[in-house]
Amino acid sequence: MSEGQRLFVGGQWVEPDAGYYPVVDPATEETVGQAPEASVEQVREACAAAREAFGAWSRTSPGERAAVLGRAAEIIRGRLGPYAELARAETGATTGTARAMQVGVAAARFRRYATVEPAEWAIAPQINEAGPMGRAGVMGALAVRQPVGVVTCITSYNNPWANPAGKVAPALAMGNTVVVKPAPQDPLSVYRMAEALEEAGAPAGVVNVVSGRATDVGAAAVASPDVDMVSFTGSTAVGRRIAEVCGRDMRRQLMELGGKGAALVFDDADLTSAVAGIGTTFSFYSGQICTAPTRVLAQRGVYERLVEQLAAYARRLKIGDPREAGTVVGPLISAEHRARVESYVELGRKEGATVVVGGERPAPERGFYVAPALLADCANDMRVAREEIFGPVVAVVPFDDEDAGVALANDSDYGLVDYVWSGDVARAFRVARQLRAGGVGINTVGRNMEAPFGGFKKSGVGRDVGSYALHAYSEVQAIVWPG
Repeated sequence: MSEGQRLFVGGQWVEPDAGYYPVVDPATEETVGQAPEASVEQVREACAAAREAFGAWSRTSPGERAAVLGRAAEIIRGRLGPYAELARAETGATTGTARAMQVGVAAARFRRYATVEPAEWAIAPQINEAGPMGRAGVMGALAVRQPVGVVTCITSYNNPWANPAGKVAPALAMGNTVVVKPAPQDPLSVYRMAEALEEAGAPAGVVNVVSGRATDVGAAAVASPDVDMVSFTGSTAVGRRIAEVCGRDMRRQLMELGGKGAALVFDDADLTSAVAGIGTTFSFYSGQICTAPTRVLAQRGVYERLVEQLAAYARRLKIGDPREAGTVVGPLISAEHRARVESYVELGRKEGATVVVGGERPAPERGFYVAPALLADCANDMRVAREEIFGPVVAVVPFDDEDAGVALANDSDYGLVDYVWSGDVARAFRVARQLRAGGVGINTVGRNMEAPFGGFKKSGVGRDVGSYALHAYSEVQAIVWPG
């Protein structure tokens, strides 16, 4: 075993008490490597190590912490090729996605939080009259951002580089220490990230990584009395259980949960742009992305043309080995998840939807592939239109007018990211303001990486990305004195 395949606890690479388990390449079903299975006791040791390291790390200057993050960014960028190949093998992402959107974004996030931002700001003096709380006079005040403490970061399988980096980098920048529990399907990349941080000079215990398939590994990382905050990306069902544990101890939490993004396409929309944007559900990591526009609401005047063009788009996509040039659609993460996605396509057919294209297993005999599926003639009360499928499946629902479209979009348990396509910019902004979602894309599925990210309703609690992540991983303290 290489050092990177051991647990990383308290600055040491240690053998796992519970042994190892295979990490499988979803494209070939071959073993990529052996991941360590932590015991509950080792998870507790990681949390205790983070607690012990917190005091000294929190007292370092923002500049010292930024220097570590900056060096980590350069190390990751310098190893883009091998790190991306590992990510591709673990996740089944195409080579281009692994390089740009996984490892590349992770390096950019470490670089972003290597920029020192003010941690305190003055508040305008206030003139107080004499009273029971103090004497009369001018009172000065300062607001200070303090680190939360030890943060457990539980990360998703769909991006084992960018997602952990989006938690670890701002948490460390604010002076917190972290225990990372990566998704069991693809933890090896997260150990490479820890390796880069260790080489960059992160002191022992500041970053800890513990992995495992057993649910008690993650549960121990949440329940430890040494943990002050949990940052979780994953399903709403798991997020709810974590929130219950955090609530008992009034522990801080940041939850990025499920999504069922509505894409409203109005009669005056640029269909080429709309199809390309919605089509990312088919192509970008095979729809295993919480922000995907999976629920298309099409105004009746454009409904038939949109369905026709989406079907043609899906048929053109090259499905297969993510290492091959031109491949757009890779595999799903596992055989179990493929079966789940296939069951939803069949469910849609039983509910009365028309499977226009896709849903079958394509030619490769090995690998967890599903052809992109388009379901037309859907109603918003169908399960395929209400539940997160997390695969290359798009459900299309017709609507009549603007009010009806907004009502359908908001008739969802989720509210992460919605989308509006319209040639009328004023209407697009008017509709966006009415949508109950944490983010809205107007004529685009692109994101501004300084804009806050998070969900309404069952899509999560809190906001991160850009400066909002620094806010998420800090507490605000007021210091007041007489003038």
